[in-house]
Amino acid sequence: MSGKKKYYVPDHAVGNKALASDDKHSILFWLLAGITLLILIWAPFQRALFNGNNFDFERSIFSTFVWSAIMLLLISILAFYKWNLNRWSDFLSIMIWLIPITYFISSISPASKYSATNMVFITFVYASFYLVGFFLAKQDSGSSLLINGIMGSGYLVVWFGIMNWFGHKETAYAIVKWFASDMAQYNIYQHAIMADDNGVRLTSVFQYGNAYAAFLIAMLLGSLYLISISKKWTSTVFHGFMVIPILISFFLTLSRGALVILPVIFLVVIIFLKVKKQLTFILYTIVASIITMAILSPVTNVGVEQVKQYNGALAMKGWTTLIIAALLFTGIAAVLQRFVVPRVEEKLNAISNKKVSYFIIPAGTVVLGAIVAFLLLGNTGFLNLFPENIKQRIENINFEQNSVLERGTFYKDALKLYSDYPVVGAGGGAWSALYEKYQNNPYVSRQAHNFFLQYLVEVGIIGFVIFIVILLSILWLFHRKFHNDSGENSSSRYVYYILAISLLIHSTLDFDLSFVYLGILLFLCLGAMIANNDFEIKGQWKNSIQKAKWAYPALLVVLSIIFFFNGVQLLNANSNFENARMQASISKNFNDITGPLDKAMSQNPNHPDYALFKIDILLQVYNQTKDENYFNEANRILTEMLKKEPHNRTLIDRELTTLTLKGKNKESLERTNQEINNFPWDISLYEKSIVLSTDLGNTAQDKNDAQEMKMYHDQALSIYSKVEARIKELSLLPKGQLQGREFSVTPIMGMALGQIQYIRGHYDAAEAMLRIGVNESIDNQTTRLIIRWYLASLQKQGKADQALFDKLVAKDPNERQEIQNLVNAKF
Repeated sequence: MSGKKKYYVPDHAVGNKALASDDKHSILFWLLAGITLLILIWAPFQRALFNGNNFDFERSIFSTFVWSAIMLLLISILAFYKWNLNRWSDFLSIMIWLIPITYFISSISPASKYSATNMVFITFVYASFYLVGFFLAKQDSGSSLLINGIMGSGYLVVWFGIMNWFGHKETAYAIVKWFASDMAQYNIYQHAIMADDNGVRLTSVFQYGNAYAAFLIAMLLGSLYLISISKKWTSTVFHGFMVIPILISFFLTLSRGALVILPVIFLVVIIFLKVKKQLTFILYTIVASIITMAILSPVTNVGVEQVKQYNGALAMKGWTTLIIAALLFTGIAAVLQRFVVPRVEEKLNAISNKKVSYFIIPAGTVVLGAIVAFLLLGNTGFLNLFPENIKQRIENINFEQNSVLERGTFYKDALKLYSDYPVVGAGGGAWSALYEKYQNNPYVSRQAHNFFLQYLVEVGIIGFVIFIVILLSILWLFHRKFHNDSGENSSSRYVYYILAISLLIHSTLDFDLSFVYLGILLFLCLGAMIANNDFEIKGQWKNSIQKAKWAYPALLVVLSIIFFFNGVQLLNANSNFENARMQASISKNFNDITGPLDKAMSQNPNHPDYALFKIDILLQVYNQTKDENYFNEANRILTEMLKKEPHNRTLIDRELTTLTLKGKNKESLERTNQEINNFPWDISLYEKSIVLSTDLGNTAQDKNDAQEMKMYHDQALSIYSKVEARIKELSLLPKGQLQGREFSVTPIMGMALGQIQYIRGHYDAAEAMLRIGVNESIDNQTTRLIIRWYLASLQKQGKADQALFDKLVAKDPNERQEIQNLVNAKF
């Protein structure tokens, strides 16, 4: 080993002295580091920057665009001095821009212009943070700062969640409200705790338990690893104190998918470590698990009770239990790390250098995992150690449950979507815009619950292959460097791999990376993983490029300026739209509302929410004034926006509304039937089609056009046949899978179809159809109409429902004659 170069490894305690003494760090470096740390603290409390593809979530994401552009400008200046194309890691710092480029290409003809454009900006953010990690982590001191920043900000999220769990919702929000998402009207961080059919779940800043569980897996494994490599007691205490709170929080998310995937991630993490580190890692995991199990029930019960009503004494009990447990683990870890681990590692040095040693412990872990799985899922009584809500969640883990079957459906539907857009994809937000066209049953999920499949449908096979090649190249370079080193100088950087691989693996089951904050963490870690990589590029071509090495930093300057002004413009548009909404709530003056709204639309012309707000205002004014100018302007905006958002269901509804306003029922029917193909499980479209067809047929009857009447009535019955076929499909779903939204014949459909059957003299069929709506509220005019036709169809068959007849006539005596008129009518 004497021929190998020795490296200094900085420890990861807060306040590392190496940071202060490293004279290579410039003001630019500290500015970049400072902004990065601020964003790591700020971003989680913006609902983790969830990309919900609508106005409600966008402001904080737009702010991230601006800050990312500023950071890229700083990076570009650093790159003028520090970037050289002589290593593969430098080459990848160029290739990373292929990710936003592929999203830009897919945005040229997207399913949703708004969502696709946003994803171009979001991937620009990711590429920028990749470079942040790449440049900040080049020196060990910078890497130490970055790791502490990531872990420390993550620990804040954990404590924030626990404060909410113990009932301190107002206090928790008061601490962060000056920089958190605006929830002042609630005085709490909304949905940090969620109670649903699954029980009370801890979701913290994510407002979604499964995404929080993914984040906690990364934090848990990262903190365990940092303890295992710690050389100082301060580092052991800093990270050790957080292990129990993280593990407790993980269970409180009630995430079954995370419970299933955690052992897989654990194996992928430890398999690349030497046997001595594997044993240390597993030792701390076992100790933490035992302590967690001992306090899980009382801590769980505290939160469950606090949701019902806050109890200060109960909260204190929870805090006391948790802190004692955290201190106990910290003390045990400090003793083990100081006195036991060094001796164990010394004895294992010989076997650690053998390649087979990498697989001994993981193989044993697999066996141990199988035993634990048997204890949990078998009839062993082991589950009784868990609180009731967690016990029920574990008991429900099987491949026939709705969440598993539904995800399988999502994945099949995603592949169907991909098959129609195979080369460059359908643009960012493609799943959200198009999934209803391809769905197997009427579920509601604007996320594909699989990052890789969602990525595939957005950018097609070309963009997907580019991403996978970049990802595999980073992983290959990292592991080659990690294993070629002495095992000491790059050991701390393994935490980047742990964080990145945890998020990537869990995202195969859920939409973790739809949270831009988690995407930022992923790309930050990917860049940092190869920041100190020294594998050189071989070949003469690199020398030619090296002569123009200034070109890349110069391009970054241009990019940063372009994206900065675009980000500011999007933020201004958001502010103007918010102003317009506020004016609409306090003022009836048309100009007060449309002034800021028009500015917003000019600054962000692709935004469907802005356009819809303007359309609704114009249609309201038109209905009041009957001034055609307002209608024409609304129609113009609608037509232009539908070209950009052809699958936006709300815009389609507005289009059908405008056609109805102008009495264009034939055109409305044609558009409705077209959209049934794009929304095959939207029962409201079938209803509208049947009603329009019935009305058009009745109009034709009034004109004595029997042929046209028959054509439209046949069309209504044909649509009904499609509904019946769809209902039959739903009956074939697996037993454990829920169908999703309601899909059945509605009272309005029944009325229209009943009228057709009545007119045709099929009174028994009319009775069956009309019966669907007779039990609705008799105060409703439509219900009374349904009952009228229903009672008439009974009379035509020599039947009667005297109780219903008396009820209807008591409500409106005129109904007696209306029913008789129907009975006597000639069609």
